[in-house]
Amino acid sequence: MTMRRRPFLTLAALVSSGLPGLGVAVQRQSLGDPLRVAVDDAIADSGLAGALQRAFAVDTGLAVQVLRGPASRVLQALEHGEHDAALTNAPSIELPLEKQGLVHDRQRVARSQFVLVGPKPLAKALAGGKDTVLALSRLAQAQAPFLSRHDGSGTHLAELDAWRAAQVAPAAPWYRQAQAGMSVLSQAIQEKACTLAERGAWEAQPRSRDYVVLSDADPRLVVDVHVMRTFRAKRQHPTGKMFVAWITGPKGRRVVAGHRGYQA
Repeated sequence: MTMRRRPFLTLAALVSSGLPGLGVAVQRQSLGDPLRVAVDDAIADSGLAGALQRAFAVDTGLAVQVLRGPASRVLQALEHGEHDAALTNAPSIELPLEKQGLVHDRQRVARSQFVLVGPKPLAKALAGGKDTVLALSRLAQAQAPFLSRHDGSGTHLAELDAWRAAQVAPAAPWYRQAQAGMSVLSQAIQEKACTLAERGAWEAQPRSRDYVVLSDADPRLVVDVHVMRTFRAKRQHPTGKMFVAWITGPKGRRVVAGHRGYQA
């Protein structure tokens, strides 16, 4: 979604204030070509990506186009230069790309966590407290229904890590894949199944008294949301560096701090 742009004078004022590398030709390109920022689905579902997009546009007058998808696909596209920047919650994919020099300017934007959610009657049976791995182990023993994103998102990767930590190989019939193109949380609620969710996405979900957090605050499921830019020359958008500096700076941190499910 492209935000309404401010007059040309807004960007000119930013350039005159000392932002490097923004000449007259670049100003015109920035106003006519929105910065393409791809985000993991959970960061879009939580509303954090949209909140940062709107605040950045209001403050700078620069347009940002937010595109969403699972982190694995988002980062692959970023590596290939299809996007200018990305916001993801998948360190196991981000770090190798950064070490290989395929993405750069990777910086922390926010901190969140993954939580196990499910039907309220299971809370007593699983009794995981802050140990989500233990709760998953008990869930598997009871063969309680579990719905997996199975899409390569940051949430899915965290789920796989949690199953490995629990030394469980989840399988049908109690372990099922969510249908593509539909909210996984909505499906899980309808099917009375458990699932793993990023805290921000969970907080944005309409509340149901019968569907609750079963286990949270497990330090193994804490995750940082990072922003990074593509290394491909063809996508070196002139405002990319400024976008990263803005969302990781004081103004971006205020947006994060005011958004449920995240810490700046």
